[in-house]
Amino acid sequence: MRTIEKISVALPPEMVAAVKDAVEAGEYSSNSEVVRDALRDWTLKRSQQQGAIEDLRRVWQEARSDRRPGVPASEVIDRLERKYQSLA
Repeated sequence: MRTIEKISVALPPEMVAAVKDAVEAGEYSSNSEVVRDALRDWTLKRSQQQGAIEDLRRVWQEARSDRRPGVPASEVIDRLERKYQSLA
């Protein structure tokens, strides 16, 4: 059986009203279920953000480790302008 620990949280009136409205509308069986659902979403979002940060760090490190010479921005812009002008 899963252990449940009770905690107390303070919410602004608008959030309390939204929680109560969701329960009264039958979307959730209790205030606790609303909070658990919100925390599941938050946990997923946080995990995805952490993964994105780790990916960014990896790509950044790969770019910093790349010893090939860089390409001047003006060259890249010129190449892109030619490419998109040919498509017009």
